[in-house]
Amino acid sequence: MAYATARQIELGEIPVVDIGALLAGDPAGSAAAGRAMREASERIGFFYVSNHGVPQSAIDAAFGAARDFFALPQAQKEKVKVNGLHRGWIGHGGATMFSGAKVDLKESFVWGLELPPGDPDVAAGTPLMGPNNWPAGMPALRQAAYGYYEHVLTLGRRVLRGLALSLGRPAEFFDSRFARPLARGSLIWYPPQPPELGQDQFGVAPHTDYGGLTFLCQDMTGGLQVLNASGEWVTAHPIPGTFVVNVGDLMHRWTNDRFRSNAHRVVNTSGRARQSVAVFFDPSFHTVVDPRDLLDDPAEARHPPVTCGEWIVGRFDKAFKYRAGEPDARG
Repeated sequence: MAYATARQIELGEIPVVDIGALLAGDPAGSAAAGRAMREASERIGFFYVSNHGVPQSAIDAAFGAARDFFALPQAQKEKVKVNGLHRGWIGHGGATMFSGAKVDLKESFVWGLELPPGDPDVAAGTPLMGPNNWPAGMPALRQAAYGYYEHVLTLGRRVLRGLALSLGRPAEFFDSRFARPLARGSLIWYPPQPPELGQDQFGVAPHTDYGGLTFLCQDMTGGLQVLNASGEWVTAHPIPGTFVVNVGDLMHRWTNDRFRSNAHRVVNTSGRARQSVAVFFDPSFHTVVDPRDLLDDPAEARHPPVTCGEWIVGRFDKAFKYRAGEPDARG
């Protein structure tokens, strides 16, 4: 396909930030990593992290379990189709990134924080919170996906500590606000994209992410493209040993528009399947996202406060076909 081309960029345009100092608890190194992540967040809204602490064995297990799941017959995947808690399988046609776009050419399996029926938020009917929707007879998928998820939540908290320092706040500023994160893990499978599907077909159409930070591990196929400050689409290369991190809409609001929630898309022109695993690391459902938290002068706030749950549920209702006509988020 000749459409949706992107410029091949030098690595520095989307920088790789070594966060080993954050893992080691080194104050000077942590502050330096935070400054580098803030600069990238303000300039393009994307960066990579290396020395991130997520074991390669956990990454390999998640990718392998995903391949096994997506290879199942559709009838078996339908048994765990996505429910009102936004847990389970979303097939081709289940997501549209903006009004008028073609549905994304992908399928995914989504899970989140595992909560039992007796959990106070679950008992209270808090939207998007509850048990996961794991397929029967695939214990390896549950073990691999959830193990990976827990590693990435730890990574997310470390990155937030660096960003908090860069914003002039204590390292632990975000800790309580992400204590029970409304974080979704997503195994994603992009089939080969035939040219005859047309120039307006994408693996994922141009969009911004909804929440706090997104942590993406992609295979070596390529296809992720980012809109730079000049309005030009550029490639976000797969780099072994790294995660791609990008700013979401809530973090954009929280930082009073200092951090950019930037448009990105996936175009799979490789002629083969593409695979990735994402964790959308969002605050706790009840966390109030208020720009005044991160401003020295509260009068400068450009956005009113909003709870994370209110924001995410509203965005889901517009993006996902299964939610059309649902009276609430639980289904």
